[in-house]
Amino acid sequence: MSFFHTAVNHFRNFFFKKCSARLAVHLVYIGASDKAVKFLFPIFVEYCIEEFPDEIKRFQNMISSADLTKPHTWFPFARAMKRKIVYHCGPTNSGKTYNALQQFMEAKKGIYCSPLRLLAMEVFDKVNALGVYCSLYTGQEKKHVPFSNHIACTVEMVSTEELYDVAVIDEIQMMADSCRGYAWTRALLGLKADEIHLCGDPSVLDIVKKICSETGDELYEQHYERFKPLVVEAKTLLGDFKNVRSGDCVVAFSRREIFELKMAIEKQTNHRCCVIYGALPPETRRQQANLFNDQDNEYDVLVASDAVGMGLNLNIRRVVFNTLSKYNGDKIVPVPPSQVKQIAGRAGRRGSRYPDGLTTTLQLEDLDYLIDCLKQPFENVKKVGLFPFFEQVELFAGQLPNISFAHLLEKFGENCRLDGSYFLCRHDHIKKVANMLEKVQGLSLEDRFNFCFAPVNFRDPKAMYHLHRFAALYSIKSPVSIAMGMPKGSARNDAELQDLETKHQVLSVYLWLSQHFKKEIFPYKKKAEEMAIDIADYWVNLLSKLAGNQNQGREEIQGLNRRKMVMRGTKEMATGGLIHSSRIMRSKFLLVEFIDGFPGPSKWANEKARKRVAAGGSSEGRCIGILSGTCKMNQSINSIPIYKADRHDIKPFPNDSMQQSSGSPVMKAWMATMKPGNQRQRH
Repeated sequence: MSFFHTAVNHFRNFFFKKCSARLAVHLVYIGASDKAVKFLFPIFVEYCIEEFPDEIKRFQNMISSADLTKPHTWFPFARAMKRKIVYHCGPTNSGKTYNALQQFMEAKKGIYCSPLRLLAMEVFDKVNALGVYCSLYTGQEKKHVPFSNHIACTVEMVSTEELYDVAVIDEIQMMADSCRGYAWTRALLGLKADEIHLCGDPSVLDIVKKICSETGDELYEQHYERFKPLVVEAKTLLGDFKNVRSGDCVVAFSRREIFELKMAIEKQTNHRCCVIYGALPPETRRQQANLFNDQDNEYDVLVASDAVGMGLNLNIRRVVFNTLSKYNGDKIVPVPPSQVKQIAGRAGRRGSRYPDGLTTTLQLEDLDYLIDCLKQPFENVKKVGLFPFFEQVELFAGQLPNISFAHLLEKFGENCRLDGSYFLCRHDHIKKVANMLEKVQGLSLEDRFNFCFAPVNFRDPKAMYHLHRFAALYSIKSPVSIAMGMPKGSARNDAELQDLETKHQVLSVYLWLSQHFKKEIFPYKKKAEEMAIDIADYWVNLLSKLAGNQNQGREEIQGLNRRKMVMRGTKEMATGGLIHSSRIMRSKFLLVEFIDGFPGPSKWANEKARKRVAAGGSSEGRCIGILSGTCKMNQSINSIPIYKADRHDIKPFPNDSMQQSSGSPVMKAWMATMKPGNQRQRH
């Protein structure tokens, strides 16, 4: 684009000098119109060819190196084959993947491509248990089984060099995913297999037909329906967890909500809850799934995120949506209908104790949206994802020397050409990592490209720090250490749970790097595997502990139910529990937060938007009131509005009752800070 602007400026000066008066009058007459463009553009092109031959050559090479218009030509060996493509098309729990796996196991040599590491592990175990030797390849681990001719792998790990008799690509609709879609597109275009089985919903059927017409492959369709129809229960849970039943899966969309639901269900009912969400280690998710599926224990309810919509086989009787909106990284949005259908479809499983599938919502107001989502047909996808190979990026980089890798990716996105069937997958994650690694010297272009695909959460500063450290050590060819301690004690709040997730993710990144770079640079693979197993076991014990003792469980994850507002202040010891007392100078109120034995008042504060969290306590350490956030620093305690709170309601609390408790250590600390002489200056 910079070349174009330069050429236009030069052409403008040239044209004004050479333009005759008669021609100028004519151009003024026709004005800024298509007619003027049609007249001037050929002159402009001729001028550029004569004046900028070298620049035009470089621009042509740059555009050519970013040409993604014919991806079906990228895999000549696959194009030389006459492949048979079988599309197993149907909703969740219709038997489509089962039939494809039968073909996979009967083949002499086969590969199964999974959307998730967890699902690849499940197929690996299942196939080996049935007597078919099968190896496991994921980004984090490789388990080679001697004499095996079958592989279960994550879709990003599929080899387009090996020749197979049968390949299975699961969840083919993920071709349309904005971030990972390129991996499914690459597998479909590049697999050298006589027979390829695609499993998924109908949303990408039309685009697969178009791709097969370009590749010359034969496409066969097999359509499926659910063994038993999915039934929407007209009666919701009405917000009452006592209506939860055995076999229910209650779906939420954040870690905080998941643990709140688990605690509420176990407190108000006799049910025990398993937990599954994306940030849990795969081994822990698997253990929780097995616990839920096993009839010989008391764990009969599952609380899960949208991670339940794909992968694990679960004996779910009914899917209950806690809410049908979620945070998408920018704002709260409705859950897309396709995702609602995917999750709800997990209810009911042929051959299980719950063959009939039911779904409903926790709140009545969400029921209509659920019904609307399930009624909607699958939307036909118009485009699927692509992303360049390293060789394409390297070729493009040759046209733009001396720019950063992050800038190079931006330029590629600006200049790449795609036809109407494809889009360039979002590379926000890659650009974030590329920017972070910019100051790390000694990394080749290929090193940077590979580091950017490491499975790190770029929103987690600690995880990004460790990736930066790994890259810095790698750049100087120094053995990369893990340098991360194991968790000590039980996680007691949301931040400590987050830290636990981060530790496992860092180990996962280390294992991924050890698979993609020289082993001598990442020599602690075995140690990382052992630490990852220990953290997974830690999670299992923590979840078991939370379920085993409700009172202790609430103390273990205190902070999950409230937004902490602790700033500079003093610590006072009160009989019955440690408190943090803090002055929030801007809002002019005091925060007194119990660490032990206090469930957290955020639910109360939410019901009274103006009530900021400030609790007084008796000598027994129980909550007796919430102080209004509008109180002044020099206001008399008798004039401060007090509200008595339990877990469900806030009611006015007589001030004389407050006076009876004013002798407690908590209230003394509070009253001392309220005196005008003790006011601190703002910072």
